[in-house]
Amino acid sequence: MFLHVTDVAYLGEYRLRLTFNDGHVKDVDLKDELWGPVFQPLKDLTLFRQVRINETGTTIEWPNGADLAPEFLYEIGVEVTEREAEKMSA
Repeated sequence: MFLHVTDVAYLGEYRLRLTFNDGHVKDVDLKDELWGPVFQPLKDLTLFRQVRINETGTTIEWPNGADLAPEFLYEIGVEVTEREAEKMSA
């Protein structure tokens, strides 16, 4: 099974909550991952907050074309418990 990000929610600062097609929900903090020419503009939180699922429905992307591999996001993510996920949706 290929790993895909199916949902993204902005949590604040450089943190995102990602839902993956295997049912796992993980929080990622990308503060220390935004280096290089394509990611530098994302240090502006106005642009960072514009994160979305790409057109193919496989990962996240930003309006400037920056994207990250779902496998990388999965690896650095911290598993969210069911209780934490419920709190956010309440």
